[in-house]
Amino acid sequence: MRAEDLLKPTPSGLWCPPGDFHIDPVRAVDRAVITHAHSDHARAGHRAVLATAETLDLMRLRYGEDFAGTTQVVAYGETVRLGGVAVTLHPAGHVLGSAQIAVQAGGLRIVASGDYKDVADPTCAPFEPIACDVFITEATFGLPVFRHPDPPAEIVRLLQSVRLFPDRAHLVGAYALGKAQRVIALLRQAGWDKPIHLHGALEAITRYYAGRVDLGELRLVRDAGKADLVGTIALCPPSALQDRWTRRFPDPITAFASGWMRVRARARQRGVELPLVISDHADWDGLTATIPATGAADVWVTHGEEDALVHWCGTRGIAARPLRILGYGEEDDVPDAAP
Repeated sequence: MRAEDLLKPTPSGLWCPPGDFHIDPVRAVDRAVITHAHSDHARAGHRAVLATAETLDLMRLRYGEDFAGTTQVVAYGETVRLGGVAVTLHPAGHVLGSAQIAVQAGGLRIVASGDYKDVADPTCAPFEPIACDVFITEATFGLPVFRHPDPPAEIVRLLQSVRLFPDRAHLVGAYALGKAQRVIALLRQAGWDKPIHLHGALEAITRYYAGRVDLGELRLVRDAGKADLVGTIALCPPSALQDRWTRRFPDPITAFASGWMRVRARARQRGVELPLVISDHADWDGLTATIPATGAADVWVTHGEEDALVHWCGTRGIAARPLRILGYGEEDDVPDAAP
């Protein structure tokens, strides 16, 4: 069997003809296998959705109970058969419930990574490289300039600023799913035991995480007075950093936790005073370490800096090509609730 007979790019996303299902389709389909719950990968409206329990729960939180016709939970390491195809989910290390999708038939195994990272994250299962014939990798940070620093070291920078400016509040922009909860967990690991305040848009998902990960005491900003927010750390969607919502804080310092903060021009454009380079995607070193770890002889590169990674593979004698599937982007900044 050729790889293209098992999995092929289409306008709707990656499609498996013999199993008649799509992986992270960008439009409504009959049957979807979803890698994780970010809205550019997990859309509502499919007739049937297969994913980890956490991904399905998070989709319900975001889209409501009727986000799909039917749902099926697939645990890590569990194999289900769709048509004549074996489908197995493996941890991707991206966010809670995120999974790589291994598709196998006719002696051929293809692994679709979804979004992933290969560094420690206290809020989700660690990434596992899976041996395969074809590896479909993301390339969000697929340029050599993107080499992310140690996340705990970035948290130290945040806490140093808090100590330096004890009469000010620190507002940290962080995506609602995954990044916000990871920043909280990293703060707790660094010894910050005071209450952490949340924008209302982060509440539902963070409370869900808190049922699975110790995030300490969490409070809503809307329940606090201005004097109560002196010296505090508050998390909010990145878009809120430029909103009138920030006026309720005493002389706030704005921070933004993202791999894109490696690009200082982006921080300046957003008016971010304290860029924190904390990413939930593999950086250049992570991508180029993962590809050979899979043993894949063929690599397909998608959503990101595809050409640079394809070129790198070619210099190592690994066959590679870009998929150029449209519809995937940065993690979402969704106003899931009022502030």
